[in-house]
Formats: sequence, C-alpha cells, structure tokens
Amino acid sequence: MLDADTLRLAWWLIIVVLILGFVLTDGFDLGACILLPWAGRNDDERRVIINAVGATWEGNQTWLITAAGATFAAWPLVYAVSFSGLYVAFLLALFGLFCRPVGFDYRSKISDPRWRNTWDWALFAGGLVPTIVFGLLLGNLFLGLPFRLDDDYRPFYEGGFLDLFHPFACAAGLLAVALCAMHGGAYVQSRADAAFARRIGRYTSVAALVVAILVVVCAIWLATSLDGYRLLESSAPNWLSPPQNMQVEHGPGAWLVKPAGMPLAGGLALLGLLAALVTAWCSRASHCRLAFLGSALTVVGVLGACAVTLFPFVLVSSIEPNRSLTLWNASSSPKTLQIMLWVVIVFVPLILLYTGWVYRVLSGPITVEQIRRDGKRLY
Repeated sequence: MLDADTLRLAWWLIIVVLILGFVLTDGFDLGACILLPWAGRNDDERRVIINAVGATWEGNQTWLITAAGATFAAWPLVYAVSFSGLYVAFLLALFGLFCRPVGFDYRSKISDPRWRNTWDWALFAGGLVPTIVFGLLLGNLFLGLPFRLDDDYRPFYEGGFLDLFHPFACAAGLLAVALCAMHGGAYVQSRADAAFARRIGRYTSVAALVVAILVVVCAIWLATSLDGYRLLESSAPNWLSPPQNMQVEHGPGAWLVKPAGMPLAGGLALLGLLAALVTAWCSRASHCRLAFLGSALTVVGVLGACAVTLFPFVLVSSIEPNRSLTLWNASSSPKTLQIMLWVVIVFVPLILLYTGWVYRVLSGPITVEQIRRDGKRLY
C-alpha cells in the first residue's frame, strides 16, 4: 500500500488528467457548437460541423461525469463546498449542456429553415454557456471563494452567483470560449473538405490569436496585480509533506512565489502560448492535422499551468485562507484512495483503448456531398 501523501498526490494528478481529458475531447464539441451559426453559411455546411462531432460527443462528455464522480470520492469536502456554494453556476452549465442532445436529435427532424435555425442557436447556447461558466469558475479558483468551515468541517458559503463576475474571472471565461472555439475549429477543419476547411481555418486562426493574447494578459495579471495565495514555507516543509498548522499568505503576485513549481508552470504557459501561435499559422495555411495538434498542446499547456500554479490548493477560502482546502486536508481516507487507485489502474487503460478504437472506426472526412447523399441517416 502506498503512503497517504503519495496517494493524495496521485489523485490530484488523476483528477487533473480527467479534466484535461474532458477539455481535449468535449472541448472541441463545445467549440464546434460555438462556431456553428457563424462558420456554416448554409444548412449543408452547418450539418458538416454537427456531424463532424456528432458521432463521439456523447462519449466525450463522460470525462466530465467521471471527473465529478472522482472529485466526490477523492475530495468529498471539495465536492460539498463547490456543489452547494456554486449551485446556480453548475445548474446553469447543466441546462446549457441539455441543449446539445435535444439539438442534435431534433434539428434534422423537420426541414423547415426556421426550425433548424432555432436549434442551431440552441446548440450555440449549449456550447457557449457551459464554456463561460467553466471559465468563470477556473478564474475564481485563483481569486478564492467566500466559504468557511466550522469546527466540524461543515461548509458555509457566503457569496452569490453575481460575485463570480470579477474582471479576472471574466477574462478567464473569455479565454475558455476562445480556447474551445480554436479547438473545435481545428477539429472540424481536420475532417472537412479542402474548401470548407480553409474557411473554418480563418475562425480557428482568429480564436488562436485571441487565446495567445489572453494567456499573456492573464499571466501578467497574476504576476503583478492580482491578490494570490501561497503556503508559508514554515507550514509546508516540502512540496509533498502536508503543512503543519497551515498558514496562508495573501497578497499581490503570491500565486507566483513558488520556487519549486514556477519553472514548470512557466514552461507549460509558454508551451500553451507558442502552441496557440502555431495553431493560428497552421490553420491559416490549411495544415489541418498540425493545427489540431497545436490546439491540443495549447489546452495541455494552459490547463497544466493553471493546475501547477494552484498546487497544492484545491479550493481557496477568501474569508479564512488558513482553512482553505488542499490536496491533503480535503481528501478521503488513505484506504479509500488506495482502493479507487486500483480501479483506475485497471479501467482507465481499457477506456482509453476503447475510445481510441471508436475514433479510428469513425474517422474520415465529412463533406457537403456526403451530407446531400446520406443526409437521412445523419444529423
């Protein structure tokens, strides 16, 4: 059996990987829906976009469900605080996600243009609303959430939904939208015919440049003026050991005062920035596979930098920073973590193999000619 601290670190990595899996797969589904009303000039082109992601979107969103379930099992306190205090935000994202299955299934049932246009905007909302909500929540992780824990570790949330709209959190929300639009555009571009791919590439290129700009803006904001949080070295002797009598410092630029983790965080942020610029160029030059690879590396770089910067915090309390939730004080018992780790070791490789097989079988171009020829059996 692994020691408790190693298990906690392992589950931090597992949940980070699950979130990355969600953004890498379902992120391009959300992005394709965001681009749908703008990139598709007519019904056939919009159906190309829909059917490019239509075969796999349901499987992709299971990464989100798995991440939520893993959070409940590995970090029950995090689940309790977030799903109670952020209930309105999660409910809004959930209702946005509801638009996708009904939109995909009902859009092509009737050929009336008004009917299809209505569902196109429903799919757009189903991509945009959850993306903005998730981006806002990511931004608020750096700002801290207004919750406190009593002596029995019962959480009390003292904020409201509108408090989430801090300027930095709004910038993170815009970054999330641009990131998903870039990723979705790159994926559709890799599956469309040459003429449509070139036009989609313009949208992908613009979104990638917006991502690059916002990455720089948010990084400078974090480094210079945003109040951050860090564990004092006296309470955390090294990066793996749990803090004793946890003491949290709060002040401008505190997120970046981490000698051990900042080279890695900075390297990942630089990877995201450079990959976004490569994606912008490749999508313009119609190097579709390279554009999608660059988009995926951008997602890994940006989210990886966020995870390393936040480490070891999971949820920061802006009311009582010294009672913030970290990967040590928020986790389940070591025995629970050990049992679940064996489940992950057995089943995650099987899921990855099956997912890879599904993408291989369902690969291939989606063209306007195919939509016109086989339209009755497609979305």
